[in-house]
Amino acid sequence: MVDISTIIGIVAGLGLVLYGISDGGNLASFINIPSLAIVLGGTFGALMVQYPLDMVLKLPKITKHAFRTKSWSPSELITLMVGLAQKARREGLLALEEEAANIDDEFLQKGIQLVVDGTDPELVRNILEVELNFLEERHKVGQNMYLMLGATAPGFGMIGTLIGLIIMLGQLDKPETVGPAMAVALITTLYGSILANLFFNPLGGKLALRSAEEILMKEVIIEGILSIQAGENPRIVEEKLKAFLAPANRESKGAGNRGEAVGNVVGENA
Repeated sequence: MVDISTIIGIVAGLGLVLYGISDGGNLASFINIPSLAIVLGGTFGALMVQYPLDMVLKLPKITKHAFRTKSWSPSELITLMVGLAQKARREGLLALEEEAANIDDEFLQKGIQLVVDGTDPELVRNILEVELNFLEERHKVGQNMYLMLGATAPGFGMIGTLIGLIIMLGQLDKPETVGPAMAVALITTLYGSILANLFFNPLGGKLALRSAEEILMKEVIIEGILSIQAGENPRIVEEKLKAFLAPANRESKGAGNRGEAVGNVVGENA
């Protein structure tokens, strides 16, 4: 699902900036290709200096996560886990293998398969937590790349301004060129500030939020899987998993929606 808030934020922010420019001056005077080249070229050049090329090339794919929302919620996942707990109590742990085939989430499938195979509970926790930790580390790479872009863009905007000032000072014998040259020199600072504060830093923050949401889901899965393996009462499983949610989100949907929740679970593996 598309995250409409990200799109609205970018469009509204950029639109209001353009409106402010056009209302007080000529929009064409704010367009300068060399200035944009300095900011974008320098910023992404610095990114490639710090990160390997294969990571930089993954940035477009990483960016997509900032524009998508989960198609399922923590409450739906809890409903699913409670349903699995009920099935395990009625038919045994081996019956969960058939349920796992209907769930499009590799992490949950792996947890169920470990339980079905009779793996020791402590080992199940260790395996899933190791995978979760490495998932978090992979997510941090994308977040840090955007945060670096946000920190670097204003600096290259200032570099472009300094370049423009140097050129302007070399033409002081032509007073009529000082005003336009100063305006062009300042445009690069404007470009760097807009890119950092409307695009790079917010997208890095949104990726961090998406990562936190996915990690929460997987923590719910780990606790749910271990509770099911221990044979706990489904109602106890539900109450335990609801502790992961904010109090306002703990209203139970009931185990009757288990089939709907299974259909809504979509894998979001990095």
